[in-house]
Amino acid sequence: MKTKIITLTLLTSLFAGQLFAQDRTTVNATSSEISDNLDLRAVASIFGDSENLDDFERRLNDPKVQISNLDLNQDNQVDYLRVIESVEGNTHLIIVQSVLGRDVFQDVATIEVERDRHNNVQVQVVGDVYMYGDNYIYEPVYVHTPVIYTSFWVHNYRPYYSSWYWGYYPTYYYAWNPFPVFSYRNHIGLCINFNYSYNYVNYRRCHVAYNNYYGRRGNGYERQYPNRSFSSRNSGYANRHELDRTRNIRSVGTRNEVANNSNNSRGNSMIKRNETSSTRNENTRSNDIPRGNSTTRNENTRSNDIPRGNPTTRNENTRSNDIPRENPTTRNENTRRNDTPRGSSQREFSQRNDNSPRSQSPRNESSRGNGRSNRG
Repeated sequence: MKTKIITLTLLTSLFAGQLFAQDRTTVNATSSEISDNLDLRAVASIFGDSENLDDFERRLNDPKVQISNLDLNQDNQVDYLRVIESVEGNTHLIIVQSVLGRDVFQDVATIEVERDRHNNVQVQVVGDVYMYGDNYIYEPVYVHTPVIYTSFWVHNYRPYYSSWYWGYYPTYYYAWNPFPVFSYRNHIGLCINFNYSYNYVNYRRCHVAYNNYYGRRGNGYERQYPNRSFSSRNSGYANRHELDRTRNIRSVGTRNEVANNSNNSRGNSMIKRNETSSTRNENTRSNDIPRGNSTTRNENTRSNDIPRGNPTTRNENTRSNDIPRENPTTRNENTRRNDTPRGSSQREFSQRNDNSPRSQSPRNESSRGNGRSNRG
């Protein structure tokens, strides 16, 4: 019997341990979407404001602006983004790579600039397929021709290649801690120039030039985590754009909208508190005093206490109950009349009082006479 109990106990412990291990695996597998940490519209925005690719790389890594929130190597520091370039005919591929370690890089996005035979320039900012899925592309429309274009099509042009690498960074740069994703969304809206337009498209103009480059792309993070590609992270979605259409997240709007949303997020609780207090005060006032006439209750109170037609009525009634107002001496006169016979004068009353002893004397005399007779 004891053997059976011990066996059942061991089996129960083993089964519970397996369940616990499964729960831990599920929790650890749940993480934020990697592509949430770099908004490609922000990349397109600073590209249009840059003077050259060196200035563009500086803007990407400016600690005061903090365009990126990527921390692929999970060292709790935002990765440095280096810029390199590949040129194929009239097409310039500007590659943005995350620096993860010594000689370890991961492509994040490409900016593909192409000039046709009519000297029209098309720009596309394309998310890396591992990071953003297939054909996640924005086409920026700038209000003026970017200065950076003037440096691309010159004689003896040399493609740009960043001189910075792991452990060796420019003096202006220092690493910062990544934001929570929801904070990054609010922050990045203030970094995007919304004077420009950012049109989403799902076709690539420079696919030939990119295919020629593809074999040389940086994929250090992809090789380390092959099961973390976008298609593996988000089964059933082609790219980040399709994912955003089904997720319950707030899209970054204009600069004013982002600022207003940030202020509202801080002030909503105060507004709701004030609204509640106002409602409570209004209800209290409506229950105490009708709002149409603020003096109604006072008037009714006064009308119940003292008739308003004659403010002295109550006093008059009180006085009339105490002393008749026709003659203030009536009560005294009535008192005197009750004391003095009304048909006689004062003299007659005095004589009656004088005769009173005489009327009582025979009784007294008789009493004395009877007393004497008894003695005898």
